[in-house]
Amino acid sequence: MKVLITGGAGYIGSHVNKYLNKLGIETVVIDNLVNGHIEFVKWGKFYKLDLSNKEAVYEVLKKEKIKAVMHFAAFAYVGESVNEPAKYYLNNVYNTLNLLEVMLKNNIDIIVFSSTCAVYGNPKYIPIDENHPKDPISPYGKSKLSVEMMLEDFSQAYGIRYASLRYFNAAGADKEAEIGEWHEPETHLIPNILDVAFGVKEYVEIFGTDYETEDGTCIRDFIHVEDLAKAHILALEYIMKKNENLVLNLGVGRGYSVKQVIKVVEEVTGKKIKVKESPRRKGDPPVLVADPSRAKELLGWKPENGIYDIVESAWIWHKKLRTNFS
Repeated sequence: MKVLITGGAGYIGSHVNKYLNKLGIETVVIDNLVNGHIEFVKWGKFYKLDLSNKEAVYEVLKKEKIKAVMHFAAFAYVGESVNEPAKYYLNNVYNTLNLLEVMLKNNIDIIVFSSTCAVYGNPKYIPIDENHPKDPISPYGKSKLSVEMMLEDFSQAYGIRYASLRYFNAAGADKEAEIGEWHEPETHLIPNILDVAFGVKEYVEIFGTDYETEDGTCIRDFIHVEDLAKAHILALEYIMKKNENLVLNLGVGRGYSVKQVIKVVEEVTGKKIKVKESPRRKGDPPVLVADPSRAKELLGWKPENGIYDIVESAWIWHKKLRTNFS
């Protein structure tokens, strides 16, 4: 069996690529390297390609005799999507349509899709299960939901089998520190706090301290990237064995506030983190926590890493990143 990984030079795709290769599964990576890093393609065969190049993608799938696809290639900056929606619909939706069409031409009918909790929009209840109303508030979330709907239609019409995996807050790094989180610009909370610990930034900005939470700051469900990677392999196995589609939340089912995460970083790094309190950002819900019970029940999946494991692995990687690549 050979698996294609689109966006395999990115954060989550590279971790899934490593895990598949650890299991002895051959991989082929497609990435345009706009946001990905060639340094992360340490496993499998690599093609520098954009999914807009339909003919070239078709030839890769045909040549490599691909049996299943893991689809991570997407733009993922919420704020940017608001300002540049066309960019997000072209890359996240139209290019996924290209991918699905060349899959069909090559008789490939299995795809695991990297979706997001952003498809839910502002939560109407917590924890969020898969039946929660879908009402995304950004073009990014809307683009991911559009792909989910497209997969459902392609399944009914053409027999595509799929898993749509809705991540909550992916965090942490490979325990062997070969790969990790590396975004430019970096918008995620934990690496921004770690930049303060490392001395790259003077302070971390807290957007909103007046939420109706215990300490007034936003609460998020952080899931270790290695636990995410394992869920992808289990999802792939499930749809192959059961011949059923999957739509699953991937989170741990527990949230941590911004201030709690800062405290964990201080304990792990031994550094005092300076903060700057700023007004709320538009569209930031007070609490986002998953109900992951369906993933646990159907896949036998259980997140193995807590918030300290996440921060410890991220800190080891972050020091390597800032020392070797900055």
